[in-house]
Order: sequence, then C-alpha cells, then structure tokens
Amino acid sequence: MTSARLDSLVSRLEKGRLKTAELFNALTDEQWSQPLYTDPCAWDVRALLAHFLSSEVRLLQLAQGVARGGEGVGADFDLDEFNAEEQRLLEGKSPSELLEALDAARQATIAWVRSLQDEQLDCLGRHPALGVISLENNVLAIYGHQLMHTRDLKARLGKDLAGQTGTNQD
Repeated sequence: MTSARLDSLVSRLEKGRLKTAELFNALTDEQWSQPLYTDPCAWDVRALLAHFLSSEVRLLQLAQGVARGGEGVGADFDLDEFNAEEQRLLEGKSPSELLEALDAARQATIAWVRSLQDEQLDCLGRHPALGVISLENNVLAIYGHQLMHTRDLKARLGKDLAGQTGTNQD
C-alpha cells in the first residue's frame, strides 16, 4: 500500500530520471569535455555524470541504512575526499556506460522507495551535506542534487543546449 508521500517521491525520482537522461543524451561529443567546475577540483561534463552515478549509489545506501535505524554518515565525513575518490574509481567509464549505470541506479532507488512504509520516511539520519534530516528529505535530496547540478550545466552550456531539451526539471 502506498501513500501520497511515497507516491510523490517516486514521481519526482522518475521525472528526474527522464529529464537527466534527456539532457545528457542530447550532448554533443564536444560538450562532454566542457569544463563545468573548478573548485574544489576541475570537473568537466563527463565528470559531473560520474558524480551523479556515485552520488545516486551512495545516497541510496545511506538512505537504506537510515531506514534500518542507522545514523547516516559520520560527523567526520569528508565530502570533497569522497567525491575525489569516486571520480578516480569511475575515470575509465565512457559517458554511455555512465548513463546506463545511472539509469539502473535511479531505477533501483525508485524500486526501494516503493518498498518503504510511510512511517519510515520520518526516520532521521545524517546526510553528507545537509546534516541530520528525515529519510523523506534524504530521498528528496537525491532528486534535488541532480536538479541543482543540471541547472549549473544548463547555465554553463547555455545557448548550446537551447532547443535540445526541455528547460525545466522541476
């Protein structure tokens, strides 16, 4: 039995999955190597996609732990160190491999959210960037994380993306 809260989360995750795939599938070969971020380390568009994949997998693991009564990440968690290590682990993956893996990871997240009971959404745990939040907000953060970065990507590539994809992931 689902609830309005769970249905809303699933809907957002699914919408984000489709919009992210649409955006990245529309990129040209040249756009994949466009610089996107410089601080704390240099990331191009391909590195952003790798970040999406590692974040999706790890944030799902975190959420699953919180749902089982875990505390979330430790207070000493170093987000920059984590991101750098994940980039090293995924550096040999092509954009198409990353896209396929990201889609599978998001589908796993959606399937897991569908398995939850409504009351589990109130469990609290420490998120790597947001501090102690509810499981519901943790799942919303999975969606919002990609939304935030896709906005950066669209701003960076600007007119090059105009007409290639929809303009709003919300």
